[in-house]
Amino acid sequence: MTTIYQYWDYIYSSINSVEVNTLSSIYKLGLSLLLGSVVGFERKRKGQSAGVRTFALISMGATLAMILSIYVPQEYLGLKNGDPGRIAAQVITGIGFLGAGAIMQMKGSVRGLTTAAGIWMVATIGMAVGVGMYFLSIVATSLILFILVQLERIEHRLSVGAESRIIRLKVGVIVSKIDDYRAVLARYHVSLTNVYVEYDYQEQVTRLNLIVLLKDYTDYISLFESLREVNPTIAISLGNQVSI
Repeated sequence: MTTIYQYWDYIYSSINSVEVNTLSSIYKLGLSLLLGSVVGFERKRKGQSAGVRTFALISMGATLAMILSIYVPQEYLGLKNGDPGRIAAQVITGIGFLGAGAIMQMKGSVRGLTTAAGIWMVATIGMAVGVGMYFLSIVATSLILFILVQLERIEHRLSVGAESRIIRLKVGVIVSKIDDYRAVLARYHVSLTNVYVEYDYQEQVTRLNLIVLLKDYTDYISLFESLREVNPTIAISLGNQVSI
């Protein structure tokens, strides 16, 4: 019985040791793998390209960087000499490139911004695991999930925020005024922020680009049907404002 107690006491003390050792390093990498995977699973569930494997690797990489930051001065210079934060500082810079890539792959859309912020946050969690702040890391992961899951539900419930999109209309007549279109948009609680018009007098066609703010609950099908009834409509589509 005493042997078992001493064995677990050795494991506990090794895991929580200030100095880097094999057991604590394995535990830290395993914990960062778990925490990163949990956040990555939530992102993958939302259809993001950065998923479980990406977030797990980012978390583990940041943890390993922190382990190396502590190990180098410990092994070669002594714990009180050197700068354990030097390697860790470069992790934040490197993660910035990954976050920027997550946004650019969305072609300028802000949809990638939450994933980019999640990547940065998971990296800092991995760093926290690397220095032995286990409880804080678990709490931070729980708060991330609360933000990504629960706050999103609250936003949808309260209808907070709107997304800038462009409605393209190809109308079979020359449109001289857009008051009827404004009325339709107002009926569906859609805000019209700008209008771009192109006339083709030879074909008697008007191309309208309506820059609007859409809520998550907007019924696009009914909205398009109502817009189509205003004038003889040849085509109608919805796209990102950046693709205008």
